Amino acid sequence: MSDTEAVDAVIKVPAPEPGSAGSPCAYARLRTEQPVVRAELPNGETGWILSRYEDVRAAFADPRLVRPLLSAWPPREGADAPPPCLPTFLEMTGEHHERVRRTVLPLFGRRRLEFMVPRVRAIAGELLDAMVAGAPDGTADLVPAYVEPLPLRVLCETVGLPYEDRDVYLPHTLALLGASGLTMEEVLAALYALQDYASDLIARKEREGAREGQDGDYVRLLLAESRRRDGGLTRDDVVSFVVTMLMAGYKTNIQHTGNALLVLLGHPEELRRLREEPARIGAAVEELLRYVPLMNAINILVAREDLTLHGQRIRAGDAVVPVPASANRDPAAFTDPDRLDLTRSPNAHVAFGHGPHACTGGHLTRLQLATAIEVLLERLPGIELAEPAASLPWDETTPLRAPARLPVRW
Repeated sequence: MSDTEAVDAVIKVPAPEPGSAGSPCAYARLRTEQPVVRAELPNGETGWILSRYEDVRAAFADPRLVRPLLSAWPPREGADAPPPCLPTFLEMTGEHHERVRRTVLPLFGRRRLEFMVPRVRAIAGELLDAMVAGAPDGTADLVPAYVEPLPLRVLCETVGLPYEDRDVYLPHTLALLGASGLTMEEVLAALYALQDYASDLIARKEREGAREGQDGDYVRLLLAESRRRDGGLTRDDVVSFVVTMLMAGYKTNIQHTGNALLVLLGHPEELRRLREEPARIGAAVEELLRYVPLMNAINILVAREDLTLHGQRIRAGDAVVPVPASANRDPAAFTDPDRLDLTRSPNAHVAFGHGPHACTGGHLTRLQLATAIEVLLERLPGIELAEPAASLPWDETTPLRAPARLPVRW
């Protein structure tokens, strides 16, 4: 099929393959035959799916393509159109986005995050100690014991979220991550609830004032910045920061950690080599970020003007959906892309997007995954799957698919 054929054809977004985190096989055909194609999205809207690495990378950096407000897309006209919520960091544009990113980005640099390494190792060790203590037969499920609690504990200690409030903010966060099945009213209700929680949390911290050791509390640091006369943030920006971190830094890390550990456990020889050569874990993390779909077709951009790509005319207002999971399996960008190669270098994956909206917390995700693997292999060097990978059930409640159980023995 040529690039200009079937201009009006609308396909379904490729469904994830059973027992997998994504659908690389379906996207392989699109990369070859229909690199830019209209598709029906899970919410019933249509958007242009981009599946090739070059196009995905370019789309994320293209100023003609902007992220819409989650609370205002798809657009609704007339009196029933609801007022939009505060933009998350992913949705900010122009000077506002540049100012906020310039202030927040240094907090998530490799060097700045070094203070978290001992604490992440300690959290991982505590969780594994508790798992082992509760498993006299040497078998356990990694998902509830390790995969689920670790990212939330790390997020709370880095950002300054109270772990004890998790029953308040997590239901709203999880609702938004499954937003394709929600009405706009439900999306707005969850967004407003998260904003209200974030605002209340900030008010608590304002009442408490400065605390010793607050360098590990990013909310306090950003709140102090918002109070400076020439600071780069407003109080609303700090509210948006809390909402953004909950939406982007919680469930995605659980999903990817579970999938990454399943991949490693399914490659016992590679796991052994990592145990014997822990210096290789950094490169392994990059390959796991490329190999394991971190997100499927859930990156919505909107065209600000008409443009043409591979012969397809994209109109102003059309949704454009770059798919990093497909781009990261593109043979035009990666040699033998469907093979797990934990020594792959270079590895310019787009798991965290690209351009001005590249994920701010990418280094935190890297640090967390690397530490999770390292501590697991240190504490349980003989760890292996206790059941065949093909028989494991999957959590399919959101687009962030992951194994529902990871039974292991050691």
